[in-house]
Amino acid sequence: MANSKIKKGDQVVVVTGKEKGKKGKVQTVEPGKNKVIVQGVNFVVKHQKPRGQNKPGGIIKQEGAIHASNVMVFCPKCDKGTRVGYKLDGDKKVRVCRKCGATI
Repeated sequence: MANSKIKKGDQVVVVTGKEKGKKGKVQTVEPGKNKVIVQGVNFVVKHQKPRGQNKPGGIIKQEGAIHASNVMVFCPKCDKGTRVGYKLDGDKKVRVCRKCGATI
């Protein structure tokens, strides 16, 4: 798989699926599976067995993974989702918004 343009900590917007239009921060990226977990998006129900005294059992709601192609990096200057481009800033490669050219 190629290098993902979505990084941990990015603000993203969901562009397709049942969570379309929601924004959130990327918590984890799984490049091998091409998936991301976004804070506050795609909640799943997990049934957990008790694991001793400090971890009780029960039903837990947590964020599930979304395919990376279903999210776009959010540009605060454009106020919408955008594709990511790269530009050289001196000798450093920085990510930029493809629509307005702002650094992400």
